[in-house]
Amino acid sequence: MASSTHNPDRPDAASDRYPVIHKGPVPGRVEPNLQDYDATRAGFTWQAIRAELNGLPNNQGINIAYEAVDRHLAKGRGDKIALRWLGKTGDCREFSFDDLYRQTNRVANLLQTLGIQKGDRVFVLCTRIPALYIAALGTLKHRAVFCPLFSAFGPEPIAERVNAGDGRVLVTTRRLYEKKIAPFRDSMPKLEFVLLVDEAGEEVDIPGTLDLLALMGEASDAYTIGPTDPEDMALLHFTSGTTGKPKGAIHVHQAVLMHYMTGKYALDLHEDDIFWCTADPGWVTGTSYGIISPLLHGVTMLVDEPDFDGPRWYSILQEQKVTVWYTAPTAIRMLMKLGTDLAKQYTHPSLRFVASVGEPLNPEAVVWGQQALGLPIHDNWWQTETGGIMIANLPALDIRPGSMGRPLPGVTACIVRRLEGGGIEEVDAPGEEGELVLKPGWPSMFRGYLHNEERYDRCFVDGWYLTEDLAMRDADGYFWFVGRADDVIKSAGHLIGPFEVESALIEHPAVAEAGVIGVPEPTLGQMVKAFVSLNPGYAPSEALKRELLGHARKRLGAAVAPKEIAFEEKLPKTRSGKIMRRLLKARETGETLRDTSTLED
Repeated sequence: MASSTHNPDRPDAASDRYPVIHKGPVPGRVEPNLQDYDATRAGFTWQAIRAELNGLPNNQGINIAYEAVDRHLAKGRGDKIALRWLGKTGDCREFSFDDLYRQTNRVANLLQTLGIQKGDRVFVLCTRIPALYIAALGTLKHRAVFCPLFSAFGPEPIAERVNAGDGRVLVTTRRLYEKKIAPFRDSMPKLEFVLLVDEAGEEVDIPGTLDLLALMGEASDAYTIGPTDPEDMALLHFTSGTTGKPKGAIHVHQAVLMHYMTGKYALDLHEDDIFWCTADPGWVTGTSYGIISPLLHGVTMLVDEPDFDGPRWYSILQEQKVTVWYTAPTAIRMLMKLGTDLAKQYTHPSLRFVASVGEPLNPEAVVWGQQALGLPIHDNWWQTETGGIMIANLPALDIRPGSMGRPLPGVTACIVRRLEGGGIEEVDAPGEEGELVLKPGWPSMFRGYLHNEERYDRCFVDGWYLTEDLAMRDADGYFWFVGRADDVIKSAGHLIGPFEVESALIEHPAVAEAGVIGVPEPTLGQMVKAFVSLNPGYAPSEALKRELLGHARKRLGAAVAPKEIAFEEKLPKTRSGKIMRRLLKARETGETLRDTSTLED
């Protein structure tokens, strides 16, 4: 792939506008787990990480739920608060590790009573209520497969995923069942059991369903986990395809090594932390880092039931004494939109580390973290298929705002170009664009797409996993995201990454969010068009449009800057917070999208 003429300028220009944020000890804060990046990478082995976990008794293998819950009882942590749940009406419920141990045992026994076997798929469609987390861990304990679903999905994408995953069990709430399942139950012929939870805690008596909490009350709170091979299927995450149907990415119990290692090194979790991951378990971050990773480290994890609410979030950071916060770029930009004055109404002296994932974090947002929170925001990169964080701005490294960071220990990443004959070759020059690839072998790498082996095989070429993300690597080994391969804009011979244009637009005080696409143009091939939403105090106008166009040309040059700007009250996003450029493009070109199931309401 030929590189764009403007690409080598990007890292240097970003560093000029946003100087490197140097690592350094924070007075009164714990020392980071990862202190010497190069030495840790050089001496790293997955065997050493495995030795930090217990494994099942009597060498019976390794099980995610055992490591996340049961292991802590043996270490005398049974009374420690594992999960603190904050309800939308002001309720607060706490679950110790002993509570989780007994409740997840009851779920496992219930599944056994129903005849659910090792490897059977258990789908969970719930809002962020305690039953979701208990059902997930109980499923893993029973060696069935946890399959999370977004509570905002409509009936069609729910049925599509349950059928594609051969779902035998669905755990959901009374409200979601009556609205999204009951009228369409016949379209899911393999679904045998529906276990319901009433949001108000009342008994459930609906024909064709079972009362989850009532049956758990009848089940024993003692359960022995059976032998679990590290390669046994544990998680099935559906990832939305750009053109085709969602694909079910298979993850195994061995993935627990990655969840543990990245919690230690990328999120810097310590046992006495109060950890808050804002991601919904309906997507992979909310499972890997909203359930598994924090529990592996024995921290107290917060779960907040409602969706985004700026003042509420600041209040949680302050009142709950959150120490480590993992959130998404969209949420950060929404907080930015509310202004730093609101942020300064709250204090959060306990907060020591903030990280972000979901889509690339604009450099402006990294710096805003210092202004509003007193801490920079550490961006990181991974995918549903990778199962865990691959590249990150680590505590042991300087932060380069706008960069993805550097690979985690045990992860080998490279930039390549695809060859016409079907192979790939490495891109050697710093700053040159290419496709980001990873060397297989990390424990949380997906093991297949369920019932789609051919599609899985196409993900690997010449011994590398192809991410289909375009990136570049600078001379110091930091990776910089350019865009999805199908998002990159080809205009007048230039290859333009939309993220670069979006970041430049967000630097303007009027712009809250930006989405950039290429639209067909006879002379240029594609023309860069930007869609922007505005911050409070700004209104769409021709004058503002000209100002933004001029700002972008000054920052990016005429060849890269957008030629058109359209104002949007709200940009389309997925539930995981990614701006749906493909939806913007489809709307602009009249293309029909086959899969919009992850679109935010």
